[in-house]
Amino acid sequence: MSWHRKHLLDIESLSAGEIVTVLDTARAFKAVGERAIKKVPALRGKTVVNLFIEPSTRTRISFELAAQRLTADIVNFSADASSFKKGETLKDTARNLEALNADFIIIRHSASGAPHFLSRVVNAHIINAGDGAHEHPTQALLDTFTIREKKGRIEGLNVTILGDILYSRVARSNIWALTKLGANVTLCGPSTLVPKTFEQMGCRVTHNMEEAIEHADIINLLRIQHERQRQTMFPSIGEYTTLFGLTKARLARTKPDALIMHPGPINRGVEIDSDIADSGRSLILEQVTNGLAVRMAVLFLVNGGPGPQGVAVG
Repeated sequence: MSWHRKHLLDIESLSAGEIVTVLDTARAFKAVGERAIKKVPALRGKTVVNLFIEPSTRTRISFELAAQRLTADIVNFSADASSFKKGETLKDTARNLEALNADFIIIRHSASGAPHFLSRVVNAHIINAGDGAHEHPTQALLDTFTIREKKGRIEGLNVTILGDILYSRVARSNIWALTKLGANVTLCGPSTLVPKTFEQMGCRVTHNMEEAIEHADIINLLRIQHERQRQTMFPSIGEYTTLFGLTKARLARTKPDALIMHPGPINRGVEIDSDIADSGRSLILEQVTNGLAVRMAVLFLVNGGPGPQGVAVG
């Protein structure tokens, strides 16, 4: 078992072995989720705080359900109703949570590096649920889990990530996870959103949609991150769809077993045709299901759980 970390802050610092340990543990938890009684007592008596200083209903609910399945107590703390507006700092808030005996702090924050900062000032286990445009490690782990489950492997697969790469923490985390496990990663989108500098992360960069998806085994579509863009990076949504939207005509020119992924929420008719999102080629809902198993695995492992063999699947 190769996991001895107290926190999950990013994918960049993980080894391939550590990533595989999370995936194998998640597979065991997915089996638990298919039983009549879905709860296991691994975190009984522990307190998990969802500290979301940037809103995200889907990710928060997924972590909340993961903690419940592990029999933890959960406290939801959102910035909207908090003292941040009164000038309280992240450090003050974290220390207060620790004074309440929080064992885990799951943090989503608009500032890159916030989880790393927290890990230095508190004793709780810190899990990064998305920091600025930096990383979103559990999304990359659930995406990688989904690909491995469907294709049986990661090594040697052609994975194309389409869309807003520059402002996407999902893209960065996925690039690290997939390249560490031996996939061939192609990035595609407008040149303003997919700069050549990403080639330094071991990817191929192209601005030609047809070329990007022609040999892909997996096509992972990203939402346009309007909220993180400092200016308009392309002329219009209509033009983006024309050049980079996954239409039925474009899908027809891909490999017949190419599968479609999207971290959500989907902009139907923008980055993906609505019918494709609901088709048998789409893994979008499976990603949601797998996200629960992956987040259970992460909570279990950072708590010192012994890997997949420690999950009772009776």
